[in-house]
Amino acid sequence: MRLFIALDINSDIRERIAAFRDEMRRLAPEVRWVGSDTFHVTLQFLGETKKLDEVQRTLQQVKSPPLQIAFRGAGFFPNPKAPRVFWVGITGDQHLQGLATKIGGVLSPHGFERDAGPYKPHLTLARSGSGRPKPILGERAAPGLQRVRAKLAALSVPDFGTMTAHEFCLYESKLTPTGPRYTKLARFPLSQPSVDVPLIS
Repeated sequence: MRLFIALDINSDIRERIAAFRDEMRRLAPEVRWVGSDTFHVTLQFLGETKKLDEVQRTLQQVKSPPLQIAFRGAGFFPNPKAPRVFWVGITGDQHLQGLATKIGGVLSPHGFERDAGPYKPHLTLARSGSGRPKPILGERAAPGLQRVRAKLAALSVPDFGTMTAHEFCLYESKLTPTGPRYTKLARFPLSQPSVDVPLIS
């Protein structure tokens, strides 16, 4: 099974991001755009594993308060001059970083390692070519994403809203010819009491 851990996105924010995506998609129909039904905030990608029961039991150990997430701004990987991935920015309060760290900590002894460095979430809207931020040999940046970049530069910073996450989820990802399909396998509540904290800019 191909597994990942993520936060769901509220329907109203999902709809605003989808409308923004649709507006930008007209400028770059040749790249691969992400379906709104697959929008989520990835906390950790686990990859192929047969340890489903072990992962579920381990994630039950994670305790965290509900957390706030803001969806604002947009940008490109690896950079705006050579765009290959188009994304929406995500900013969380201190509990978002803490949750990602806790999940990584409990799963590490079971062979699941987090990416090196601090947790920096984003929501991918489109990919070109291989879909990798760094190009493979002979791959060029998509002209359509250059048009998206020009359009974005002429707009005010998009703000899609702020939400409170009350749970995180374990998903299975199945790759299909029409794109990945996600199935929610388990929910884990965020219910530890906490004082309010500001979003980290």
